[in-house]
Amino acid sequence: MVLFIFSCKYIRTKIIGRIRAERMIFETHAHYDDEQFDTDRDELLNAFYENGIGYVVNVGASLKSTQTSIALAEQYPFVYAAAGVHPNETAELNESTFEWLRKQCLHKKVAAVGEIGLDYYWDEPSHEIQKYWFERQLVLAKEINKPVIIHSRDAAKDTYDILAAQDAGEIGGVIHCYSYSQELALMYVKMGFYIGVGGVVTFKNAKKMKEVVEAVPIEKIVLETDSPYLAPEPNRGRRNSSLNIPRIAQEIAQIKGISYEEVIAVTEQNARDLYRI
Repeated sequence: MVLFIFSCKYIRTKIIGRIRAERMIFETHAHYDDEQFDTDRDELLNAFYENGIGYVVNVGASLKSTQTSIALAEQYPFVYAAAGVHPNETAELNESTFEWLRKQCLHKKVAAVGEIGLDYYWDEPSHEIQKYWFERQLVLAKEINKPVIIHSRDAAKDTYDILAAQDAGEIGGVIHCYSYSQELALMYVKMGFYIGVGGVVTFKNAKKMKEVVEAVPIEKIVLETDSPYLAPEPNRGRRNSSLNIPRIAQEIAQIKGISYEEVIAVTEQNARDLYRI
């Protein structure tokens, strides 16, 4: 009888643990190496598990932030890194620095190549430089068989055309901080990409993003914050962190007419599939 009770408690504990694990938030895009977290980084990251956050991918945007992202991933078991150079930082790339980047991408805790892409909001570096190193980093990702994290601003056509020409859907990835039409979002989904949804979806004037969330299957959406940027309502304009993801998930649940728990569970599995974790 004692053995039976112990066995039941053990099974129930295993089941509860499994349910909790299935409902853990997966933060797919953050920048906790940013100086805005210098005063409380360790305290904040160590509070994630008790707040239901199971995994974080800290994303490189330059050679330096690639290095600091990997350092964070080495320090915290639940943190993974992405290694890549943001389009606005591609002027720092040359054959020597690109070879260094290639080696970082092979690190066991680097889950993706990114964030990479095109950003035409600024005039520098030139569009040609951005496109050249975007393509080179896509080829690198294919060579090492890791997904890509795509940054695209004011460059919808060129981004899509390059990804299509490079058959990037073969390795897959996520269109980070998605900001284009629902039609293009569905084209990316068909290509093999996930759509990254962050705090913008909670903004009152974010009609286009809400339409995207409505159109894209929940099985192709992942949660992100881009911390310390783009905090959701009602914290818009303040420093963002993964602790705000529940607000994003609640907005998605409302738009799609499903439960918050389903959003968390499905997007966690999506992120695991995306990053192969």
